[in-house]
Amino acid sequence: MAGMGMRSLAALAAAVFVAAWSIGSQAQQTGAAVPIDRDDIGGVVTSAAGPEAGVWVIAETSDFQTRFSRIVVTDDRGRYLVPDLPPANYQLWVRGYGLADSAKVAGKPGALTNPTAVVAPSPAVAAEVYPAIAWFAMMHLPNDTELASVEGGRNRYLSIMKNGACVGCHQLGNHYTRTIPKELGVFPSSRAAWMRRLQSGQAGAQMTGLAASHLAGLPYKYLSEWTDRIAAGDLPTFKPPRPSGIERNVVVTVRDWATPKAYMHDLTGTDWRNPTVNANGPLYGAPELSTDDYPILDPVKNIASSFKAPVRDADAPVPGPVLQPSPAWGDERIWTSQTQSHNPIMDSRGRVWYTARVRAPNKNPDFCKAGSDHPSAKLFPMTSSGRQLSVYDPRTRDYRFVDTCFSTQHLRFAEDANHTLWTSSDRAADIADTVGWLNTKVFDETGDAARAQGWTALILDTNGNGKRDEYVEPDKPLDPSKDKRIVADFYAVMPNPADGSVWGTNRTYPERAAQVGALVRLNPGPNPPATALAEIFNIPAPGFGIRGADIDRHGIVWAGLASGHLASFDRRKCKGPLNGPKATGDQCPEGWTFHRMPGPGFPELPDASAESSYYTFVDQQNTLGLGANTPIVTGNLYDGVHAFVNGAFVTLRIPYPLGFFMKGFEGRIDNRNGGWKGRGLWVPSGDRTPWHMEGGKANKPLVVHFQVRPNPLAK
Repeated sequence: MAGMGMRSLAALAAAVFVAAWSIGSQAQQTGAAVPIDRDDIGGVVTSAAGPEAGVWVIAETSDFQTRFSRIVVTDDRGRYLVPDLPPANYQLWVRGYGLADSAKVAGKPGALTNPTAVVAPSPAVAAEVYPAIAWFAMMHLPNDTELASVEGGRNRYLSIMKNGACVGCHQLGNHYTRTIPKELGVFPSSRAAWMRRLQSGQAGAQMTGLAASHLAGLPYKYLSEWTDRIAAGDLPTFKPPRPSGIERNVVVTVRDWATPKAYMHDLTGTDWRNPTVNANGPLYGAPELSTDDYPILDPVKNIASSFKAPVRDADAPVPGPVLQPSPAWGDERIWTSQTQSHNPIMDSRGRVWYTARVRAPNKNPDFCKAGSDHPSAKLFPMTSSGRQLSVYDPRTRDYRFVDTCFSTQHLRFAEDANHTLWTSSDRAADIADTVGWLNTKVFDETGDAARAQGWTALILDTNGNGKRDEYVEPDKPLDPSKDKRIVADFYAVMPNPADGSVWGTNRTYPERAAQVGALVRLNPGPNPPATALAEIFNIPAPGFGIRGADIDRHGIVWAGLASGHLASFDRRKCKGPLNGPKATGDQCPEGWTFHRMPGPGFPELPDASAESSYYTFVDQQNTLGLGANTPIVTGNLYDGVHAFVNGAFVTLRIPYPLGFFMKGFEGRIDNRNGGWKGRGLWVPSGDRTPWHMEGGKANKPLVVHFQVRPNPLAK
């Protein structure tokens, strides 16, 4: 202010007063005050019906290298505030249940803008923006006679349809899947069209095998009947409620990275044990199957980049051929990855560890095999592993291979002095019932992957003496005088911060075709693999079909199920013995609690949600602001996530682009003293088919940042 005279100061003060009065007057003209800062856009949304509460206002711009959309929800008076927008030219528009999309209007940070919402002229128009679950739940299920041809019956049918390779890979119920694209061709019937459709692309063999073999061809009938009814004009009977309560406090920021042909399984941007690591820093993605260009997103500068991840051995395989041309990509083999990375996680030093392929699966090192003096190989020799480990240091750009004897899928750090990295299996190994780990402290000190790693089989203490003894092999009857080895490989893996045990989800034990699933607890003991003992807990009715899970600070495991529940399991509630001849899976039904997830059920199962959750994250560190130890489960058919808060679900939705589908996610705290702005949940799109989303082939994989503010107008 140096050099400014009193007259200039007075003029400046008058200008500030006039500007403030002008903004206030505009707000008063709308009937509601919406105070904004220079980097906010606010106003009131009204339609012919009056103020519109619980609808989304979307501010988007193409001025940055990445996609940038920030989305908020109106309050009970139709007011909204889009906070902290970087300088750019924005288009604003309104989307909501019961509305047609509004016209886009120009919006400028620091100005009030009052978009006009449009009441949907028909139920069909309104239903266009319903979440996929509204449409998916219209599908009928096979009857008992038909299901007699499916080993495992309805449980298995739903497990495969909901969290297997159907909704486990992409949404069913979005516009692309509830219609048959004209690019597919002309067919004598919709059944023939679906038979051809499931053969499309490089996943065609897998989709066809599941539908035609595992499920006896029944999906063809019910998928075609479903799309026929929709084509004839049938609409969902479920009308989703608009966001209410906490759901209106959400701020969603949508960016993108990678390419339209890439499939991004997961991301990481912090250490789960200390989520302030890498505050405001880049995020790193794991592109399973599709590419070896690993994406990096700078969320401050809105810049996406990548690095090329190598393999050690040139003969590492790539995904298979195109079975039939894709409606989107024709005969092109769009998946070319040799590393086939599945899951990343960041350590305390900001390095990123990946489950990633180093070499061909059948080329385990000699130290893994029979005759080796490696402590794990002496007990459980391994001849193959489908995916190994790698680590990337962003500071040096060094990418190191970690050749493992065991296969890897997911990975988590334990809270111990060795920074032990526990992994789950990808089922590609010759022995799939082992759990592996890497002592990263030893690996960093020595660079010796053989010395730093270990693995163990899963052995129950069925003789009940509290220690590891001679055991019976999985294919042999139980012997009460011996322990029992089981085949129950981990899908999710979760070190327990409460007692040092390691938990995993098993999707098929005990080899029941019904795919009820189970939780497995591994107590490593003082000298694994020689001392490790396991416990197994089968999921009782009405639950079935487990996949991703996580654990809270008290040791309670939370998991989304194909039965439409978020389940919790508390081992402390078990009343009977946890070892001995009767502790083979069914010994603790009282430890389970089931919470019905939001959304409608199928016509034949109206009381069970049709929601198809893929994974679960327990927010141990309160990174989202809904409370420590809040379980959050993916809402794969709801375009968002379901947080379980104080005994009720809070659904955080991504209304644009429609069709968002996720797999893994994590929270990060960028500023512990920054209130709601300093924390949030990072969620990548995990869809194998980004072109299924609204926008088609122009889409890239998305990265979504959820934040929860105190009220819908908080700045």
